[in-house]
Amino acid sequence: MTLTTFEAFMIVCVVALGTMITRFLPFMLLKGKRADNPYITYLGQVLPYAAIGLLVVYCLRNINFQSHINFLPEVIAVGFIAILHYWKENTLLSIGLGTLAYMLLVQVVFV
Repeated sequence: MTLTTFEAFMIVCVVALGTMITRFLPFMLLKGKRADNPYITYLGQVLPYAAIGLLVVYCLRNINFQSHINFLPEVIAVGFIAILHYWKENTLLSIGLGTLAYMLLVQVVFV
């Protein structure tokens, strides 16, 4: 199936509108006096950490402990990320260098 330029444009517009609605709707609904809700404040404090924990579990869910080649790159990368984050306390640096370290381990060291 081939889309015309107009159809492709309309699909992009609808997807953009849907994304904007899901991003902006909570701010529009919770503005004013409802923004001081202690439950919403609590969720704003704990959900970022919960999301990071969920991503860590998701990334490490398929580790195979049958051979050291199967799990050692992940263990080394997670250790590197933990030490780097403890040292520098910079999330972007930890994620970027941790990803780089893992890719180097998987593609160069543990081939």
